[in-house]
Amino acid sequence: MQEQVDTGTAALKEIFDRARLAHIARETAAVCQDFDAKKFMALATDGLDALGIMQRMRLVASSLHAALPGDFAANIEVLKALAPRIGHGFASISLSEYVALHGAEHFDISMKALHFFTRFGSSEFAVRPFLLRDLNRTLAVMEGWAGDDNEHVRRLASEGCRPRLPWAARIPALIKDPSPVAPILERLKSDPSLYVRKSVANHLNDIGKDHPEWMLERLGGWPMEDTRTAWIARHALRSLIKKGDSRALAMIGASGKPLVKVETMRVTPAEIGLGERISLSARLVSTAGESQRLIVDYAVHYVKKNGTPSRKVFKLKVLDLAAGAACDLSISQTVKDFTTRKHFAGHHRVDLLVNGETLAEGGFNLLI
Repeated sequence: MQEQVDTGTAALKEIFDRARLAHIARETAAVCQDFDAKKFMALATDGLDALGIMQRMRLVASSLHAALPGDFAANIEVLKALAPRIGHGFASISLSEYVALHGAEHFDISMKALHFFTRFGSSEFAVRPFLLRDLNRTLAVMEGWAGDDNEHVRRLASEGCRPRLPWAARIPALIKDPSPVAPILERLKSDPSLYVRKSVANHLNDIGKDHPEWMLERLGGWPMEDTRTAWIARHALRSLIKKGDSRALAMIGASGKPLVKVETMRVTPAEIGLGERISLSARLVSTAGESQRLIVDYAVHYVKKNGTPSRKVFKLKVLDLAAGAACDLSISQTVKDFTTRKHFAGHHRVDLLVNGETLAEGGFNLLI
């Protein structure tokens, strides 16, 4: 089972610290007597402190190549023996990266290797150079992966060809035209694994940023009476729902324009320091004559370094509000720095969104 990684952790690069590299060296030597462990450690630790997580991962892959004695095919067999001995999902991605760096001229061996390695550490990054080099041939293999018995392999079929996969090279051809991935998404539209369904939903959400009509048409032909398919649709439509897109709202059974009034909305405390929590509370009262399905979100307008705001929308609640009924909502979150977001002092506006419409505003001051 792959280990889940918090990509917001400041010390994420320490997954590949010297102790981990020494562990990889020992385990590789255990499965290959001619492996040069000293050479590997010298190369893999060269300039290590200045490198980020992805740079360290690639350095491990290139250092393995330099310290292993065989050709590509022979080294792949060594790395297959090594894979279950690494014991960490993200660290194991270095094995797939070896394929990405050195397998360009060995397509069939490389595809089989990525299929194997993804069960220990996802091959989602490593398959992308092959997509960029030969899209149709690689997608044909990935469509087969979509029918695999292993959930990690099925997830790779979707995750690896996401057009805008985070931390990875984009696939311009699929950003321009997503239709080549349709057979893969079709095979996975009711997958029993939540792990796989999350990938399919994220893949469709990526597509919806460039081709909303294509995504809506695709989802419109899917069986929403299937709870697994309906789950994918709800999460795939999240960006359009946050924009109040009427077609997306209708697809998940939500009402159109929200017939509600916001009696109260509070963001507390009024001032916080970095690392402290804010709380949002609100009371909604229906003004409709019938029940409504409402998608309630909230948006924080984070202050950027230059003082301008950057809006980020968060999910709050999906609810069915009866005619004339009221509902109290609350949520809290910690305001802290991530590798993907640095906070700056200033007033942060907070919007309450119902079916994509801003119905109330509040805010807090961040002191740094």
